[in-house]
Amino acid sequence: MRIRSLGVIDDAVVELSPGFTAVTGETGAGKTMVVTSLGLLLGGRADPALVRIGAKAAVVEGRIALRPGTSAVLRAEEAGAELDDGALLVSRTVSAEGRSRAFLGGRSVPVGVLAELADELVAVHGQTDQQGLLRPARQREALDRYAGDAVAGPLAKYAGAYKRLRAVAVELEELITRARERAQEADLLRFGLNEIAAVEPLPGEDAELAAEAERLGHAEALASAAAVAHAALAGNPEDPESVDATTLVAGAHRALEAVRSHDPALAALAERIGEVAILLGDVAGELAGYADDLDADPLRLAAVEERRAALTALTRKYGEDITAVLAWAQEGAARLTELDGDDDRIGELTAERDGLRAELSVLAQELTDARTEAAARFAEAVTAELASLAMPHARVSFAVGQSEDPEGVEVGGRTVAYGPTGADEVELLLAPHPGAPPRPIAKGASGGELSRVMLAVEVVFAGTDPVPTYLFDEVDAGVGGKAAVEIGRRLAKLAKSAQVVVVTHLPQVAAFADRQLLVEKTNDGTVTRSGVTVLEGEDRVRELSRMLAGQEDSQTARAHAEELLATARADG
Repeated sequence: MRIRSLGVIDDAVVELSPGFTAVTGETGAGKTMVVTSLGLLLGGRADPALVRIGAKAAVVEGRIALRPGTSAVLRAEEAGAELDDGALLVSRTVSAEGRSRAFLGGRSVPVGVLAELADELVAVHGQTDQQGLLRPARQREALDRYAGDAVAGPLAKYAGAYKRLRAVAVELEELITRARERAQEADLLRFGLNEIAAVEPLPGEDAELAAEAERLGHAEALASAAAVAHAALAGNPEDPESVDATTLVAGAHRALEAVRSHDPALAALAERIGEVAILLGDVAGELAGYADDLDADPLRLAAVEERRAALTALTRKYGEDITAVLAWAQEGAARLTELDGDDDRIGELTAERDGLRAELSVLAQELTDARTEAAARFAEAVTAELASLAMPHARVSFAVGQSEDPEGVEVGGRTVAYGPTGADEVELLLAPHPGAPPRPIAKGASGGELSRVMLAVEVVFAGTDPVPTYLFDEVDAGVGGKAAVEIGRRLAKLAKSAQVVVVTHLPQVAAFADRQLLVEKTNDGTVTRSGVTVLEGEDRVRELSRMLAGQEDSQTARAHAEELLATARADG
């Protein structure tokens, strides 16, 4: 990992061992910048205050070896990253103005992609992470992780049923809450549909009746006009002297017919006049029939107006014309069917809700049984590890319980509260010595004890669900002596199955590392490329002596340092 312009680090390269790497140095030398750098590579928050004064940006570059076929590889390839001989090149830049950029395998990616990979690549533990272990939710997650498929299987089914139950409950509550509104809407729809059904309107009927009413209301004027027009075309039988259009056209036609053989043009005109005569005869006949058929019956007119009034009453309420009224009726009938079906829907949802609650009860019981069984094994394994961490009389246990809730689900013959992860409340308990009652680790563990519990948990996890890399930032704070030696020994054990990086002040821990890195400042207060060195031989003995006694040349401290290294090599 290369670090540039980050905090006190000007330009440094950190080479981590595949096994156990201890990072040491004087207080304020920049050891925690190693942790910060790794955090940036894993999608951590970019703080512009981290950028070295006078620099434009801080840059962290890392090379991460990945196991082929893992989900981390697949996710990186999905993001467009290319592997370099099985390794992933990661880069993060933080500008002094606060802008942040991330690169993965040569491709610019959102910072969130790095965070997604982080969960599968590195487990980071510092003082704040220990505080996280104090939360019951984190303790339940730890237990579930340890239990593996025994919990993961029923938990996945439970989560699906729980999600469906929440959706059913929301829909059911909405239907029940809106029942009065829906009843009022249904009553209005029924009234309107009944009103329309009583009138029985036909499509286009309003337009047809309007035309008929217009005709019936002017029947006398229409009849008179038809009679005058008929007389003008066909003559008036009561007035033999009257001149009509039919007679005049017939005369014109006879005149042309007499000479049409002499001129084709005149013959054509004669034919057209003949057509006019035929047309006049047809129109005259239709006028005569119109007058005969015209009904001036006032009773029919009254009936038409009454029908029109009924239709108008509908168009005032339900549409601008009868076509729109009929469309409203069709939509209203469909909506009424839907509203009437809500009662059936409420019944269906209620039955589904009860079925889901019964299913959740069964699955919650399975989760409780699986967690209880795993809790016993987990607690036994962590207790055994604590015995190796100078806490031989400490006992760890899990309290797996539930809270009464009349609105909950039935588990073990009791009605208990439930949530998205089941009905169990999980809490990690610690009895530090015989006779001490088990207490939540938040109340029963000192800082040093909590560090060792955390380490014991990770050692146990390493045998069941290992992540490639563990980073411990001074989790050995508050301990020393024999306990510190045992912490170093257990970290070395953990490093046999994973990469372990520890930032530490304890020489007893650093002595067990496969590689010890010293971070030291130059005279101007910066850490340069030469400021992060791999300690070997005499240099490592000198640094361990400084960590032991604060004196690099103390013969007693040197002897103790050499003894620590010998002990670590013997264990290895």
